[in-house]
Amino acid sequence: MIQGQIRVAVNGYGVIGKRVAAAVLLQSDMELVGIADVATDYRVKAAAIAGARIFAATEKDMQSMHDAGIRVRGTIEDLLDLADVIVDCTPKSVAAKNLERYRSCGVKAVFQGGETHALTGHSFVAQANYESAMDRDATRVVSCNTTSIVRVLGSIQDAGLLVSARGVLIRRATDPWEADHSGIMNTIVPEARIPSHQGPDAQSVRPELDLVTMAAKASHTQTHNHYWTLKLVGGTSRDDLLAVLRAAPRIAFIRMSDGVVALNSTVELMHDLGRPRGDMWEVAVWEDVLSVQGDEGFLTYQVDNQAIVIPETIDAIRSLSGTVRDANESIAQTDRTLGIRRDFLCVQD
Repeated sequence: MIQGQIRVAVNGYGVIGKRVAAAVLLQSDMELVGIADVATDYRVKAAAIAGARIFAATEKDMQSMHDAGIRVRGTIEDLLDLADVIVDCTPKSVAAKNLERYRSCGVKAVFQGGETHALTGHSFVAQANYESAMDRDATRVVSCNTTSIVRVLGSIQDAGLLVSARGVLIRRATDPWEADHSGIMNTIVPEARIPSHQGPDAQSVRPELDLVTMAAKASHTQTHNHYWTLKLVGGTSRDDLLAVLRAAPRIAFIRMSDGVVALNSTVELMHDLGRPRGDMWEVAVWEDVLSVQGDEGFLTYQVDNQAIVIPETIDAIRSLSGTVRDANESIAQTDRTLGIRRDFLCVQD
C-alpha cells in the first residue's frame, strides 16, 4: 500500500491525458509529478505554461522539445523515478509496449480502453469491480461506451430488474480536435459485426450481463448516443427503473421538456453550467423519453467520449495504490472534487 499522497504521472497528453492531469490536480490525496509526451504542439506548450513538469518519451523527443522552447525535465525514465502510478494515455499502438517498462520500474499503471483486456487481465469500472483491482500492478479503464453500459445496465442488474438488453450505439466519427483531418462526412458507417465490440467489452467487467450491441459511426464529432431495449423482470414499473438510475453513481438526468432535445443541446448545457472544457463525466439519460411497456423498458442516453472515463481513472489510481479500500468512498471523493451531479437542471441536487 502506498503511504501519503499518490504520486501520479501521465504518459500522453492528448484528449484523455490532459483531462486526467487536470482531475489529479483536484485530488487532495494525489500529486501530479509530471507529463510525458512526444509532441511539441499547442497542447504540450499549454501544459508547460500552466506549470506542469514536462518529460520527453525519448532522448530524441527531448531535443525536439528543447528546440520548440519547451522546458524539459528529463525523459520518461526520469519521470518513472518520481511516480507511484502512471496513467498511460498514449495511442494503442504504443501503450501496450509500455507495460513491461512500468513493471520493471515498480510503477503501477492505468491503461485506457483502446487496449485489450488481455494486456492487464483486468478491466475497470469503479462501481462494478473497484475491489478486485486493489493492489494489482495494472488495470485497464474500459472505453467510454463500455463505461456507460456498465454504469447503466450494471445498476439495473444489481437491482434485480434486468433480464437482458439489446442496444444500438450511434458513435461520433472522431474527436473534435481531429475534425479537420479525419472522420467521415455525409454518411453513416455500420460496424462490421454484431455484436459490436462494446457488448463483449462490458462483459469483461460484468460477465453475467445478457446483452448484445450494434453500432454505427455517424458524421458528427461530439458524443455518442445509445438506444436500449431492456427485458425486465415482470412487474417492473417505469418508476422502479427511474429510482434505480437516480440512485446509481455517475448517471444524471436530462429532459426534452427543458429543451435538451439533441446531442448538441447537452454539449451546450455543459458549457452553460461552467464545466471545464465543456466536459460531461456523467451518463446523461433522457428522463422523459424512458418508458416501460409490459416487461420491456426503453431508454436513450448520451456519452461524452472525451470525459466519461476520467472519474473512473481517478478511482483506478486509488484502487491500484490501495490507499482507499472502499469503492463508495473513492467514488464519493472523486465525484465531489469534479462536481458530478445526478440531475443537471435540478436546483437541489
